Amino acid sequence: MDLVSIVRRSLFVFPLAVAAAIAMVVINEGAYWRSAQALNDLVAIGEARGDILRLQQGVLAAEAGQRGYLLTDRREYLAPYDEALQEIEESFERLNRYYAANAEANEVLGRMHRLTDAKLLELAVAIRLYDEGKSAASTDIVLSALNKKQMEVIRGLGNELLDAQALQADGGRDTLHSTLQGRRIGMALLTAISLLALFLYLRRTDELKLQEQHLKNTVQAERDRLEIEVTQRTAQLTELTRHLQTAREDERNRLARNLHDELGALLTSAKLDAARIKSRLAGTAPEAQERLAHLVQTLNQSIALGRSIIEDLRPSTLGNLGLVATLEILTREFAEQSNTPVECTLSPVVLDANAELMVYRLVQEAITNISKYARARHVWVDLAAHDGQVSVSVRDDGVGFNTATPARSAFGLLGMRFRVEAEGGKLLVLSTPGQGTQVLASLPESGPNPPG
Repeated sequence: MDLVSIVRRSLFVFPLAVAAAIAMVVINEGAYWRSAQALNDLVAIGEARGDILRLQQGVLAAEAGQRGYLLTDRREYLAPYDEALQEIEESFERLNRYYAANAEANEVLGRMHRLTDAKLLELAVAIRLYDEGKSAASTDIVLSALNKKQMEVIRGLGNELLDAQALQADGGRDTLHSTLQGRRIGMALLTAISLLALFLYLRRTDELKLQEQHLKNTVQAERDRLEIEVTQRTAQLTELTRHLQTAREDERNRLARNLHDELGALLTSAKLDAARIKSRLAGTAPEAQERLAHLVQTLNQSIALGRSIIEDLRPSTLGNLGLVATLEILTREFAEQSNTPVECTLSPVVLDANAELMVYRLVQEAITNISKYARARHVWVDLAAHDGQVSVSVRDDGVGFNTATPARSAFGLLGMRFRVEAEGGKLLVLSTPGQGTQVLASLPESGPNPPG
């Protein structure tokens, strides 16, 4: 649906809806933060009330533990006394932080703190006198009228703080109630405005249906045109890729022949010349003999390097020994270089020269990927034919990867896929992180190329 058409046909619908949405967000957020603040205040008030009550109960518990010990002379009665001292200290720490910004309440808490310290000091003195064998002095302290008066003052100060907290709690509840009530009224008004905007919008819907249908038809026609164009371009790119692959192999073949015929002849001729010179200098000029030996060794290495490059460009064994022997040589060299065991199950198949070269390149590319990324401990290579279809499989037990995640560089796999599809086959890559990878290709059997 065309949003611009809605705005043009009704100048009030869209601004009204936007204003209602903004107002709803503002009211909702404001009410939320005020309610959250009120709830946090109520929670803090409740925690402070709990600390005041624990403080009063702690003083009573400390006094009860002291008297139990003085009456029974049993040390286990001092355990509640020690626990009460710890609870009193922790409660005062929390209350000091809570009342830090309230001067009046902080002054009351300070008086309560001083009286409580005096009371606890009195309890400790009585216990110390009792432990020293001065039971009469200890009893006088316990029974003194000052003792009772201190407890009443402490209790009174605690009740004063509790009353102040009760008033704050009432205020917080009133604030929360008024916030929720305001939000309720605001949401009701905004709902009414939203319903009005919806009504205006629905009035325009019928007018836009024909335009929407026309737009859908136009988009569908454009989509069909683009799909046809994409199909044509894809076919062109596929054909171009096939041409480039063929041209690449032809260029490799030409370069391999040139290297074999020209560079090989030059290196062989140079080696023969060096051998003749070495034979003529036999027994004379030891330094020249040593130089010629080094030259012959260098020429041998160059000849070996040239043969390696020629085999990589266009494996001669593929035409001389066949696909099975070529794959055996390829996997054996990989196993020797990487020290990775390779199990081969290779059966003779019927393929033309281009298809055999494609299978060789496929296995070569898969082994290259294994050596670079897989960190495999074992590799399996299979080649077989069944019901007119040739299947090629290269599997490893390496790290694998997630096939659903696009790789940063997947040109090797794309090249494999295009090569297989160019021969009328299909390529499937199976992999799971930590469970290895399998490259599986299937293509129809084909006879050898007829002689030209």
